[in-house]
Amino acid sequence: MARLFVSDVHLDVSAPEATEQFLAFLGDEARAASALYILGDLFEAWVGDDDADAQKARVCAGLRALSDAGVACFVMHGNRDFLLGEGFCERSGCRLLPDPVVAEIDGEGVLLTHGDALCTDDHAYQELRSTVRDPAWQRRFLALPREHRELLVNEARAGSRAHMARSVPYIMDVNTQAVAGALRATGTRRLVHGHTHRPAVHDFELDGQPAQRIVLGAWYEQGSYLSCAAGRYELRSLPR
Repeated sequence: MARLFVSDVHLDVSAPEATEQFLAFLGDEARAASALYILGDLFEAWVGDDDADAQKARVCAGLRALSDAGVACFVMHGNRDFLLGEGFCERSGCRLLPDPVVAEIDGEGVLLTHGDALCTDDHAYQELRSTVRDPAWQRRFLALPREHRELLVNEARAGSRAHMARSVPYIMDVNTQAVAGALRATGTRRLVHGHTHRPAVHDFELDGQPAQRIVLGAWYEQGSYLSCAAGRYELRSLPR
C-alpha cells in the first residue's frame, strides 16, 4: 500500500472548493493508502483548538473517518497552523509530528519537514518564526479571547502578503546549503517538504552520493499529492 504526502492545502472559508476537493481526496485516494502525511499548512489559519469554524470541523471529521478506517494520519505544523494541538488531534485522529522528523519509509530514512526553516535567506521571516514557535509566546497568545486571536491572525496574514509582495523571489525558496546541512545532520539522502509552492523532484549530488529533494505543491488552484509505494515516489495532481 502507498503512503501519501500533502502540504500547503491552506483550507479556508474563502475557498470552499478546496475544502470539497480535500474531503473527496480523503474519501477516495487516501482511503487506499497505508498512511497520510500532512506536512504543514493544512489550514490557512488556526487560532487554537477552540477554533469554531464549521468547514474546519468538517475537515477534522473527514480525517477522523480516515483514521478510524485504519489509515495512519500524521500532521506537521506549518507556518499558518503552528497552533494545532492535542485538541485538534482528538478531533481528527491525527498524530502530530515534530518538524523536522526522519521517517522510515520502505527501509529508507526520509527527512520530512514543512520547509520554512530551510528558507534561511528570508531573515525577517526566520526572526518571526523563532518568536511564534516559542512555547511561552504561544501560551500568552492562546490565553487571549478567541475573537482577539482571530483579529490578530487576520492582521498577520495581511502583513505576510505585504512581505511576500516586496521580497526578492529567491529568498522565498529554500537555501541549498541549508538543505545539504539538514541531510548531513540526519544522515539521509531524500528530503520531502512543502512551503515553497513549487512542486518538483530535484535530483542532485551530496558529498559524492545521489540525493533527492521532493517539493509538494499547494492546493490553491488544484489538489496535489506525493505517492510512495515500493520505494517509488511520484507527484500527482488533482485538477479542480
